[in-house]
Amino acid sequence: MPQIFRRSANTISRLSLAGGLVLVAGLIFAVMIVGRSSYVTRANEYIEQPVQFSHRHHVLDDGVDCRYCHTSVETSSFAGIPPTKTCMNCHSQIWSNAPILEPVRTSFRDDRPMRWIRVHDLPDFVYFNHSIHIKKGMGCETCHGRIDEMPLTMKVESLQMSWCLDCHRSPEQHIRPRSEIFTMGYRPSEPQAVLAARLIEEYDVAPNTNCSTCHR
Repeated sequence: MPQIFRRSANTISRLSLAGGLVLVAGLIFAVMIVGRSSYVTRANEYIEQPVQFSHRHHVLDDGVDCRYCHTSVETSSFAGIPPTKTCMNCHSQIWSNAPILEPVRTSFRDDRPMRWIRVHDLPDFVYFNHSIHIKKGMGCETCHGRIDEMPLTMKVESLQMSWCLDCHRSPEQHIRPRSEIFTMGYRPSEPQAVLAARLIEEYDVAPNTNCSTCHR
């Protein structure tokens, strides 16, 4: 019986299988890379807002404390988006006719909230509590970066699960005294390892890595 396939067919089939496996592995790797990229996470990307609010101006120039606007950050799971009245406490007196603030004045006159776009927006299936993180010595800067230096607000971390787990597994990297939670550019006055060992015991820090901790 004559041979149907040439001997080279074996080599070609092996190469085809190997190439297919490499292609599948490459596609999986590419999906993983894209999933962690800023294109998906929108990290380091300024978000367009109805009014381009500058944290740098309000915090560095005017000395406004985080808690003046984010009133519930210490007691609630949600940091709180300030109502328009909070803005008008100052802007009824200063920059009261500035064109850039017309949406704020309109919101106040019409008694309709500003439609701010959340920058740090976790999926609905993720539970996060601001107050417990503050209670355990995690500063604003840990998650939000140097937001006091941002002319426009952006997120500097991916907020992906792997990033959260890194901190839950090694909280000693970020823990600080509760008195320094809202301090931007905080630097410990003693070695971080020594400080962390004391605070972890004092604050009873034992972050859980079970799925049900965040996925409820």
